[in-house]
Amino acid sequence: MFKLTPYKNNPILKPKGDSFESLCVLNPAVIYDDKNNEFVMLYRAAPKDDIMHHIYLGLATSKDGFNFERKFDHPVLSPTLDGEDAGCVEDPRLVKIGDWYYVTYASRPYAPGRYWLDEPKPWFNPPKEGPAFLKYNNSITYLAITQDFINYKKLGRITKTTEDDRDVFIFPEQVNGKWVRFSRPLYNFKDYGLDKPGILIAYSNDLMEWENPVKFCDSLYDFESAKMGGSTPPLKTKDGWLFLYHGVSKDDSMYRVGAMLLDLDNPSKILCRTKDPILEPIKEEGSIYSGCVFPTGNVIKDGILYVYYGINDHEIGVATCELDKLLTYLKEECRA
Repeated sequence: MFKLTPYKNNPILKPKGDSFESLCVLNPAVIYDDKNNEFVMLYRAAPKDDIMHHIYLGLATSKDGFNFERKFDHPVLSPTLDGEDAGCVEDPRLVKIGDWYYVTYASRPYAPGRYWLDEPKPWFNPPKEGPAFLKYNNSITYLAITQDFINYKKLGRITKTTEDDRDVFIFPEQVNGKWVRFSRPLYNFKDYGLDKPGILIAYSNDLMEWENPVKFCDSLYDFESAKMGGSTPPLKTKDGWLFLYHGVSKDDSMYRVGAMLLDLDNPSKILCRTKDPILEPIKEEGSIYSGCVFPTGNVIKDGILYVYYGINDHEIGVATCELDKLLTYLKEECRA
């Protein structure tokens, strides 16, 4: 059995002060910026005093992948309050394509409220005859681009308004002339032949307009028996696309992490898949969701895999391993 090694000084980022990140920081996108020789993190954050729970993205950087420095005391990406992503910008994923960085992020038309509490949400005010995504405050995934992680261009949605679809990210390069996307529908998964929420794959010519998604994989093992979704953008290795995903167990509702290797020329083909989780949560009293590790960023640097994740919807951690050891484990012990 293979396990990632959590950093001994986790968490690497905690909530801070009375600002936009005073309640929680979690679920970061992380990428290595070769130009500036540093790890760049976009992290989800929310303030304490906002019962509507608007969600923002902050920016931090690190030279070693462990010690991150916040760049500003304000968000670098925020909801557009009179727009379709007015409620939140959350759970970002980052890939570099050419000279640009592409950010996928989940949003809702209304702020989600403190979802861990049973509270009324009087700001929800959808018209009865209006769009379904307003009525149900569905999660929709959007795409933005940046070259400096400070200035962004929001390009619009890349998932349907009729589906609550998140855990969405794109591959960092085309495969057989097509862009590739993973996603996870929460409610209408049976329409795609899934027994429970699982992962879909779709293809595009331009990153904005996508063919109808199809089933990529369903839950198989106990740690993903309630639902599963993609976690981190796939990383290209000599043995295939390395893809990390999260699973939730119906036995304890805890989030754990698995890994796959996908065929380089046909990413819908799973070559290897872990039967047991490679990263597990630690329960923490007083956290927002005790029992959750939720990776959203991964980097390969000097033969080491860095995996960045939200801890219990409250803080940020990192775990590492030697890349070759994980690939060997997958190939020798986890053939699909």
